[in-house]
Amino acid sequence: MGRPLSLDHVEAVRLEEVLATDFAEYRRRRLPFWTDYPTPAPVPEGIEPWPHDPGPPFERWPGLTPQMPLTSEGPTPQETAASLLAGLIETGRFGLDECRLVLVPAQRSSDALALIGWSAEAPLPLLCALLRSWEDRFGAQVVALFGSELHVSVARPPVGAEAVNLLALEHVLSTADNIVDDPPTPFPDYAADLVGRTSWSFWWD
Repeated sequence: MGRPLSLDHVEAVRLEEVLATDFAEYRRRRLPFWTDYPTPAPVPEGIEPWPHDPGPPFERWPGLTPQMPLTSEGPTPQETAASLLAGLIETGRFGLDECRLVLVPAQRSSDALALIGWSAEAPLPLLCALLRSWEDRFGAQVVALFGSELHVSVARPPVGAEAVNLLALEHVLSTADNIVDDPPTPFPDYAADLVGRTSWSFWWD
């Protein structure tokens, strides 16, 4: 934990404008890797070469993923968060068995990272703005932090192919190092894995 970040910095983020600018720069840098697929470099015997990544199927910023509707069926955001936390504790993954409960004076879980001054390589104002938006659109809740890892539960995850492509792009623009880069994952494969997924994990090196 570090110095708390005022929520004014989060509220000042114009999410659509920032993501549109970030996507244009991201596409400019990555386009050669998506379009000019070279012959795979020689690798040691028994080692698979990295798969080719065609990148997101968008030439310009396509907008945010549509909100998933609220229904009387299915778990609530609180129930989904409790289920994820129970699973993390049971498996003991990511060192979460050494974590401690933290009470944060936040009206919504998406503001917790700012109010505790989470210290990581993540762009904190942008990430908190994304988390607020995911909370509104998908019932997302911040559940756990460990080092530079963030675990989020999702009560109403997108299920359609077009929606998960849009969502995967939002994940990419969060700047998390594990999204398509670590391990190397083609964008379409990462997006397909988000269909109905009720937990998202991010980490920054």
